[in-house]
Amino acid sequence: MSQSVETEVSVVKLGSNIGARIDGVRLGGDLSEASVAAIRAALLANKVIFFRGQDHLDDDGQLAFGSLLGEVTLAHPTVRGVVNPNVLPIDSEYGKANSWHTDVTFVDRIPSVSILRAVHLPPYGGNTVWANTVAAYESLPLSLKALVDGLWAVHTNAYDYAANIDELRIGGVDVKTEQYRSEFQSDLYETEHPVVRLHPETGERSLLLGHFVKRLIGVTSVESQALFQLLQARVTRLENTVRWHWQDGDVAIWDNRATQHYAIADYDDAPRRLHRITLAGDVPVSIDGTSSVVRTGDASHFSAV
Repeated sequence: MSQSVETEVSVVKLGSNIGARIDGVRLGGDLSEASVAAIRAALLANKVIFFRGQDHLDDDGQLAFGSLLGEVTLAHPTVRGVVNPNVLPIDSEYGKANSWHTDVTFVDRIPSVSILRAVHLPPYGGNTVWANTVAAYESLPLSLKALVDGLWAVHTNAYDYAANIDELRIGGVDVKTEQYRSEFQSDLYETEHPVVRLHPETGERSLLLGHFVKRLIGVTSVESQALFQLLQARVTRLENTVRWHWQDGDVAIWDNRATQHYAIADYDDAPRRLHRITLAGDVPVSIDGTSSVVRTGDASHFSAV
């Protein structure tokens, strides 16, 4: 049954800079146009939005809902061994996404939106934190804005989050993790992106960084690292973040053009599984109108632009 935006959709703000909980909506492919418009408006305004009590959703329902917001991409440009070609299992068995990142920035056509559904949660821990990269840029002093407005960075999938976990387990190397990393890097991608991109819907300026950054262009390696750390610290200031305590039936949706996120690995060896779909995005554009440039790899099979 379609939902009535006037009587049922409720937006509960979670912080001044980022995050809102949406109440009164049963997600699925049958939402009214008004409800979809209200969800999109809440997403653009709050950068990440959360829904409780969506236990009825399965992969098909998640995809049907996502299709109302945009064009669903393949699960991942390189990870192909998945049951559903459009659904990426985020599974602690294969590694933990415990570093700050924006999804799939190593290709030119960065996804616009990510939709994550809880499938199996650990008994404790396993929260996720999001950061507002628009607020991070807006809070920069004018001198730093003048510096970063013209900066560009090389992003690559050779820098994946699985590399951050301890691969050595009892008995030697974790074979499943090694296989996942090999698949993740099976096709090499490198793309030059502006450090400051224009949001295609809101016109806002945001910092495009995260752990897929290999280096900043036009500066030395030491300078690149120092600038990267300085800007990342601005992104992840607590005032720019919201922390979500997952419950069964939860769904999170974030604007991948205006956020970074970090999955906290504080649940020991307990299993944790969530299913992610992404929606097709555009090629980032700098504030002077220059589009991102592909150095290596063709992601046309991943999504349209």
